[in-house]
Amino acid sequence: MRFLAVLVAGVAAIASSFADAASSFIPTRPPAVPLAVRSPYLNAWLQGDSGCVLPGEWPRFWEGQILGVQGFISVDGVVYNWIGGAPGPKPVDQISLEYTSTKSIFTFNVDRKVNLTVTFLSPVYPDDLPRQSQQFSYISAKVRSSDGAPHSVQIYMDVSGEWASGDRSKVIKWDSATAGDITYHKFFRDEQAEFRETDQIADWGKWFISTNKGHGTSWQIGQDTAVRGQFVTSRVLANTKDNNFRPVNQNWRVILPVFAFSHDLGNVQNRNVERLFTLGIVQDRVIDFAGISGTLQPVPGFWSSYYNDDISSVVAFFGDYRHAELVSSSLDTQIQADSENAAGQNYATITTLAVRQTFGALQIAGTPSKPYIFLKEISSNGDSQTVDVIFPAWPIFMYLNATLGRYLLDPLFENQESGAYPNAYAEHDLHVFPVAKGYPAGDDEAMPLEECGNMIIMSLSYAQSTGDVGYLSAHYPKLSQWADFLVNYSLIPSHQLSTDDFAGALANQTNLAIKGIIGLKAMSKIARLTGNKDTFGAVADMYLTNWIIYAVNNKADLPHTTLAYGDDNSHGLLYNIYADRLLGLNFIPQSIYDMQSNFYPVVALEYGVPLDTRHTFVKSDWEMFAAAVASTETRDMFISKLAKWIGQTPTNRAMTDLFDGSTGAYPGTTFVARPVMGGTFALLALPDQERLTRRVF
Repeated sequence: MRFLAVLVAGVAAIASSFADAASSFIPTRPPAVPLAVRSPYLNAWLQGDSGCVLPGEWPRFWEGQILGVQGFISVDGVVYNWIGGAPGPKPVDQISLEYTSTKSIFTFNVDRKVNLTVTFLSPVYPDDLPRQSQQFSYISAKVRSSDGAPHSVQIYMDVSGEWASGDRSKVIKWDSATAGDITYHKFFRDEQAEFRETDQIADWGKWFISTNKGHGTSWQIGQDTAVRGQFVTSRVLANTKDNNFRPVNQNWRVILPVFAFSHDLGNVQNRNVERLFTLGIVQDRVIDFAGISGTLQPVPGFWSSYYNDDISSVVAFFGDYRHAELVSSSLDTQIQADSENAAGQNYATITTLAVRQTFGALQIAGTPSKPYIFLKEISSNGDSQTVDVIFPAWPIFMYLNATLGRYLLDPLFENQESGAYPNAYAEHDLHVFPVAKGYPAGDDEAMPLEECGNMIIMSLSYAQSTGDVGYLSAHYPKLSQWADFLVNYSLIPSHQLSTDDFAGALANQTNLAIKGIIGLKAMSKIARLTGNKDTFGAVADMYLTNWIIYAVNNKADLPHTTLAYGDDNSHGLLYNIYADRLLGLNFIPQSIYDMQSNFYPVVALEYGVPLDTRHTFVKSDWEMFAAAVASTETRDMFISKLAKWIGQTPTNRAMTDLFDGSTGAYPGTTFVARPVMGGTFALLALPDQERLTRRVF
C-alpha cells in the first residue's frame, strides 16, 4: 500500500507540473490551427491571437466570423471548458498542441485528475474521390485518469446556428433524429439560396452534428444559455427540442440556437474512453458550371453518386472513422518522412501545415464518369479555377496523385473549347465561385502570358506523371493555340500583369518571359509526344539565348537576373525556372541555377527573400519553387526562414502566402487560407524525388 501511495503521489506531481506549464507546440506554434478544414465552406480555424490555446476560444471561419463550438467536461461534478468562449466554467489547462498533415491534436489536464485529448481530424484522400467529396470532419475526445484514481466524467459539445448561413438575419430550422448507430442534429437556412454566398459562407446546404447513440448519450436543441446551463447544472441534457425557429442574430447571444450532445462516460480510470463527433455540410448540387455546352448547368456533389441521400452520407462518414484514422495516419507518416528525408524537419514543419489548407479549397463535383475538382481562390478574390492559383498549388497534386491535376484542368478546357471564351490566350479563371460561368465577353483579368504558360506546363506535367498522352492529343488544338500566342509575345512581354498582380503590371518582366519560353519548350515535347510537327522547340531555343542576354545583370558583384530587362538596379525571385526541372526538360543552363543560388542569400531578410525590389514582400509558395531548384545550402536557407516565420509570425489567421520579410506581418494585403500553399511540396514533386514517395493508401 505504501508503494501505491508513493506512485499515486508521483503521478499527481507530474499532473501538477503539466497544469502549471504553458502549452507546448509540436512541431511549432502555427499562425492558426486547422480544426474542421475540408472544403471552401467547412473551413474552421483556431486563430493565432488565441496563442493557439483552445479553451475559451471560438473557432473562426477563414474570413474571421465566429463559428460557435462549445465544449465542456465534468470531472467529479465540476465542469470545465475545453473549447468555446461561453462564460461560466473555467478552462482546462492545455498541455500541448500537435499538428500533422490531417490532424490537430490538443492535450489537456483537467484539475490534475484526468487527461483529455481532443483530435480534429480532416481526412485527406488523394485517390478516393467519393470519400474526399464528403464535407465532414471528425472531432474525437479521449479521456483517461491521470492520477490513477477513478473519476466520474461527462463530456459535452455543441455547435451554434452560426454555421448555417453567412446572412445571420435569415431564419434557420432544425431537427434531431437517429439513424444506424448515430444520433444527429440537422440545421439549415430555411430560405435556401443555391449557389449563393454571404460573406463567403454558403447560403445553401444542410449542416449536421452527429455522435454515438446509446447508453449515456443525451441531447438538446435550444438557446445557448439554457442548453449549456442545463449541462453545467445537471451534467446531462434534457432530450428536448426548441421549435421556435428563428434567425441567428435575433437577440444574439441571448437566444442563439445551439445543437448539443453530452456523454456520460461513467467512472474513467487508466484506459482511454473515447467519444466521437462529426460535423459538416451536405449540398446536393455544389457548383453552377458552364462546361462544354457553354451554358450554366448545376453539377452534383460527387458524394451523391455513392450515397442514397444526406442521412446515409452522414451515417457512412461516421462509420468510416477507423478507416479514416488508418488512412490519415499513413498519409501523415508518409508526408513527414518524405519531407524530412528531402530537406529535414524544417521542411516537414512547412509541408504538414499546408495539406489541409490546400485541400480545404477544393470542391469535388460531378459523377464517376465525369469527375471535376473546382478550386476556390480563397481570400484574394474568390474566383473559381484560377489558373495562376492552380499552378502554385500544382506540386502537392503531382506528389500525391497526378490525376487530381486532370480533374482541375478539365473545367478550364471544357469552358474554352465550347467556344464561349473569345480571346486567343488562356482564360484567367471561370468567374466567382460557386458560379463557374466563364467570360463569354473575354473580360476576365488579363494575364495572357502567365496563363498560356501555366496551362501548357501543367498539361504536360499531368501527362508525364500518368502516361496519359491521349489527354494532350485531345486538347492539342487549344494547347497549340496558346503556344502560338507565346511564339508571338513571350520573349518581349508587353506591359501586363503576372500572377503577382498585387505588385502591379510591368513590361519586360524577366520571370514572366521565362515562363512563356519554358512553355514553348514544353509545347515542343507535347507536339512530339502526340505525333504533331514540332514548330516550337527551335523558337524556344532561340528565345532562351536572347533571354539570357536581356535578363542577366553581369555587371553586379554577384550576377543575377533582373526584375525587368535592362533594369540593373532590380532583382526578383526567378521561381518560374522550376517548371524546367519539374518537366525534366534540361533546358535552362545550370549556370542560371547556380547564379541565382549564389545571389539569393545576399538579399534575404529575416523571414525570406523578397519577391522583387519593388517591395519587401515575401511570397512563400514561390520561395519553395525557388528553393526546390537551388543549391542545397540556399534551399535550406529558404526553408529555415519560412519554418522560423511559421513559429514567430504575428499574423493570426490561416497561413498566409504573402508577408513582410522583415517583420513577418501582413504587408497591407491580407491573403489567408489560400490553396497556393500546395506549392510548398515543390521539392517533393520533382522527378528525382519519386524515390522518396511511399504510396500507402
